[in-house]
Amino acid sequence: MRMFCRQCEQTAAGRACTSAGVCGKSAETAALQDLLVYLLAGIGFFSARARENGRKSSRVDRFVREALFSTVTNVNFDPERLEALLREGIEVRKEAQVLSGIGGADDIPEPCRWQLGGSRAELLEQASGANMLSNNGDSDAQSVKELLLYGMKGTAAYADHAGILGAESDRVDGFLARGLMELSLDRPDTDWFGLVMELGKVNLECMEMLSKAHIGRFGSPEPTRVVLGVKKGPAIIVSGHDLLDLHLLLSQSAGTGVNVYTHGEMLPAHGYPGLKKYPHLAGHFGSAWQNQQKEFDRVPAAILMTTNCIQKPRDSYRDRIFTTGLVAWPDVRHIPGKGEGKDFSPVIKKARELGGFPADAVEKEVTVGFGHDALLKVAGALLEAIKAGKVRRLFLIGGCDGAKPGRNYYTEFAKAVPPDCLMLTLACGKFRFNRLDFGTAGGFPRLIDVGQCNDAYSAIVVAAKLAEALDCTVNDLPLSLILSWYEQKAVCILITLLSLGIRNIKLGPSLPAFVSPGVLSVLAEKFGISPITTPENDLREILGGEEARG
Repeated sequence: MRMFCRQCEQTAAGRACTSAGVCGKSAETAALQDLLVYLLAGIGFFSARARENGRKSSRVDRFVREALFSTVTNVNFDPERLEALLREGIEVRKEAQVLSGIGGADDIPEPCRWQLGGSRAELLEQASGANMLSNNGDSDAQSVKELLLYGMKGTAAYADHAGILGAESDRVDGFLARGLMELSLDRPDTDWFGLVMELGKVNLECMEMLSKAHIGRFGSPEPTRVVLGVKKGPAIIVSGHDLLDLHLLLSQSAGTGVNVYTHGEMLPAHGYPGLKKYPHLAGHFGSAWQNQQKEFDRVPAAILMTTNCIQKPRDSYRDRIFTTGLVAWPDVRHIPGKGEGKDFSPVIKKARELGGFPADAVEKEVTVGFGHDALLKVAGALLEAIKAGKVRRLFLIGGCDGAKPGRNYYTEFAKAVPPDCLMLTLACGKFRFNRLDFGTAGGFPRLIDVGQCNDAYSAIVVAAKLAEALDCTVNDLPLSLILSWYEQKAVCILITLLSLGIRNIKLGPSLPAFVSPGVLSVLAEKFGISPITTPENDLREILGGEEARG
């Protein structure tokens, strides 16, 4: 069985994974995910039509979010759970069709009529005809449709995070339905690029919703020192992105003698008052997601994977890693339930059985918690520092990390940024340089950790407020964006930045394989987006030809 997948930055040879995913996804899993997207297009058609008549279903909207998120890179690798989603999706489509009032007309799109095969083999055979993206050799049309689909997957991920916390948006759910409907219809007059730009604005609303949900539940992030290292005793390492899962685990493990450590994108959790109040939230273990196989190997701790970022578990820790939510790997124990309804006692029990770390081992401390509320409190002082020449420029250096060669660029770039400049960072890309000591400039720490990938919203808020105070546009600010990407959440954030008219973004370590030359040309002409080159060349260009001072 062959596959064709190019939705992430690490895709094979920079073109496409065709036999097995670099991420560890099998061709079977890829086929089932393709079928799920195909079925979602039919659900989206009926849901969008129902919404035109003022009818909607929370079950349909929730399923669309969860199913799209399940096809994001490094989320669901389990064919059995994907097949279960497909069979549930048929029932969801029926509900959406009833709401739409549309009968079995012959002119409805094929994804609205398509039925599942009875066996796994039949399903896999059907997958070859379920291509939503091919466009009769028109690579530009296919490219922009992929940009839309992958961006919607990222938005669905953020919407799912928010939904777990009880926050939903009719605009977000409505756009996901409409975007899927357009993919099902594939009309020649569809303004695909216009839809992509609209998605960017919808995703901004989605990230704002998630930010408010996090703050409403756990308080506004505040600058907090975090220990990189471990304490003696039983341990649970939590990776992924889901703050509610971490909260539930902390509350259930309180008083058990088990220490809880964040990993990867969970590092910013330490800045939230509602999470850092737990004394057994003991610190941060390891670095970014792509290092987990090495970092989890033979560590005497239980591991909990929330949301995306899982890799194929090594045998050395397969018996002590757990998944929850939408994350799945074949034959890895799963903690069932949604939202508040989860019981993490098996994870806690395993941690106590393992005994944990034999002694304290502390590497250093880093500071997190610079969300938009914290930064806006010092915005006046920052403006004065900029006006006085104490802070020459701001660099946003962040995004996804990954294993593909070329990402040391971001380490070298951060090290080469002049000492009178500040660096904002977010997402797991920070692990390329957040252990380095950069000192201060103008009374501010030179490295400012804004948070998770979805906290790009905070960076946007701060940039907008600075521009307002200086009576200029964001593009006129002394601000440069140096972004790294890996998967579909990064795609939707990039689309959001472009929809806001932000120009001259430098993107790496390589450009998306699904972006055709024609689409890239439009992005370059309209937004000035360009690939990274070398830290020295890029800094020289940004600083107007001035030699970067290290």
